[in-house]
Amino acid sequence: MAQALHPNVAGSLFATDGKRRPLQDALMAVTFVLGFLSFITSFFHGLHLLSSWTGLVGLGVGIYGQWISVTTRERFVLILGLGAAGVGFLISMAHGGLFGGLGG
Repeated sequence: MAQALHPNVAGSLFATDGKRRPLQDALMAVTFVLGFLSFITSFFHGLHLLSSWTGLVGLGVGIYGQWISVTTRERFVLILGLGAAGVGFLISMAHGGLFGGLGG
């Protein structure tokens, strides 16, 4: 009955290897939060500066997080954050971009 002590998580989407990875977890959380913020604020025309910068930073953090990620759980959340950051960034670029209205 060894399987009772060690459940099979190999097929789970959120499978982990049981090790702590604080850097990957932090990058995952930051990417998700920045992506969500960029996506939501991109629908408000006056917030294009906030949305474009959070989207750009979210894309950078997410790409680095993908590069060093180890588990499927990390990659899954990073892809959600990267997608939201990318959509938010592109919509905000259409509304005025990174410096729209500030340079004259």
